Amino acid sequence: MKRNADELLALIFSYVTKIAAIHDHARLLPELAEMGRDIVSAERCSVWVLDREKTYLWTKVAHGVDYIKIPAESGIVGNAIAEKRAMIINDVYADPHFNSSVDRETGYKTETMMVIPMHNSKDEVIGAMQVINKKDEEGFSEDDLRHLNLASTYVAESIESSLLLEEIDATQRELVYIMGVTGESRSKETGNHVKRVAEYSRLLAELSGLSEEECNVLKDASPMHDLGKIAIPDAVLNKPGRFNEEERRIMDTHAELGYNILKGSERTLLKAAAIVAYEHHEKWNGKGYPNQLSGEEIHIYGRITALADVFDALGSDRVYKKAWDDERIFTLFREERGEHFDPDLIDLFFANQEQFLAIREEFKDVFYG
Repeated sequence: MKRNADELLALIFSYVTKIAAIHDHARLLPELAEMGRDIVSAERCSVWVLDREKTYLWTKVAHGVDYIKIPAESGIVGNAIAEKRAMIINDVYADPHFNSSVDRETGYKTETMMVIPMHNSKDEVIGAMQVINKKDEEGFSEDDLRHLNLASTYVAESIESSLLLEEIDATQRELVYIMGVTGESRSKETGNHVKRVAEYSRLLAELSGLSEEECNVLKDASPMHDLGKIAIPDAVLNKPGRFNEEERRIMDTHAELGYNILKGSERTLLKAAAIVAYEHHEKWNGKGYPNQLSGEEIHIYGRITALADVFDALGSDRVYKKAWDDERIFTLFREERGEHFDPDLIDLFFANQEQFLAIREEFKDVFYG
């Protein structure tokens, strides 16, 4: 189907309006691929991204197939990138660079193809747009090439911005994890403690029906639950045996200390970490600290992290105790259902007990010496 200039601009504008509102990399790429497909009336479109080391190409938005990763020089797309030129190929099986293995695996027949390398603001190739099988016509035209080239400029800019934000988010997650490990290391915890708490928290969040985004946010935020311990004196933090009343009062301040460190940020991850730090010692019955919240007054992030943290703490050696065996932990959880812990979360824990034990085994502490 051929479009006139007004129709093409209207189509592009409709996609730009949608894409401008998307900040999630995983949702952005499919929309960009849909735009490329519709602009040239193709059956399929893939947006290929070149990895940082320029060793492979990957796509999550190849229509009709799942995630694909190929060597950077592979196939027609790799050849177009290597030669830094757009290509129209209206008989792909006659092209020596065509790899027919995907067709064999999927049962889909590729007949015509157009590939345009994408460049970033530094004029570096960052990937390619690939459209397959022109609808209602024998093959792609030079007009199609011009139209897709127009789209590829916008797609490249969108991907460059998205990858930058993704890198910033990854750096933030790494720093949050490092800060969490730092807080725990002062009380002689291992780095695997925060890994296990993160994994338990994500599993409980998923079982609780939270969205995938919230599950991931909680997993990344939960390592900060004891950040406030960095301000607790060593004499208290690492005291063997029970605390006296004054020592307990000092130790209990770590929840508010952690919250005060984190509360000023507007970043989603750090806001979640502030909640976790502040509320993971609250109890369902209102007898926790620092604010004696009860029931659903406690944020679900706090309720989940509370259970995850206690499960790991009881099953691990600490300066003041030896690890409990599983039956002793399970007995306590049953007793504290509706007291310390959200009863629904306890039920989910027992219904999925093997998954929690598998996480503990995967990230178990290993001591050398």
